[in-house]
Amino acid sequence: MSPVAPELTLPEELLLLALDPQRGKPYCRNRFLEYGVAGAVLAELELRGRISGQLGRIRVISPSAPEVPLLAQVLGSLPPPDKGRLMGGVSAKRWIRRTGRHVEELCLEHLVGRSVLRRETRRFLGLLPYHRHPAADPALPAAVRERFAATEAAGFPDPRGRTLAALVSAIGLSGAVAQGGLRSRSTMRGLVRDEWTAYAVRQNVRQDKANRSGSGAGGGGGGDD
Repeated sequence: MSPVAPELTLPEELLLLALDPQRGKPYCRNRFLEYGVAGAVLAELELRGRISGQLGRIRVISPSAPEVPLLAQVLGSLPPPDKGRLMGGVSAKRWIRRTGRHVEELCLEHLVGRSVLRRETRRFLGLLPYHRHPAADPALPAAVRERFAATEAAGFPDPRGRTLAALVSAIGLSGAVAQGGLRSRSTMRGLVRDEWTAYAVRQNVRQDKANRSGSGAGGGGGGDD
């Protein structure tokens, strides 16, 4: 199982951490997970040297397409390099909010196509169809969780681990995956401020919670605020 896990991208790792391997149901709100996956795609592109985040905006710095089709598709949808314009690029918060659902669906389709996840179609009240995505082999999500736990125990020493931890915290997932208690969750919450992709995700989470609170629906249940 360990040779497979390192080949996963950040959005794939986040999904495998977030989805119950047996039921295929996320441990956090669906909408927050969509934001997280979109943010994770941006983070993966940044780690591969294709984009950067400046003043809350996404800027393409290298338009060469990555080998991973999803990453190539997302990169191709972003504005080309803006040659030094101060307000070039696109708002990270707005892009994540607008594309989160579509990006998550593309990522799920990729994992289903690779037989990492299975897709089960169910119906709400016997009428409205929806999907669940249990693991095809529970060993892979277990390996991802083990690797996350090892990185957590080491204090998130590498950029990739810190970014994943920040995204986990931003969508309210740390309670389900963190092993180090309140101290570890506090550390992960602090990482959100340092990772622009996770910060943009948390801005959207907070906006949704504020909207729900304002409409009288209650504001709890997501984001490690």
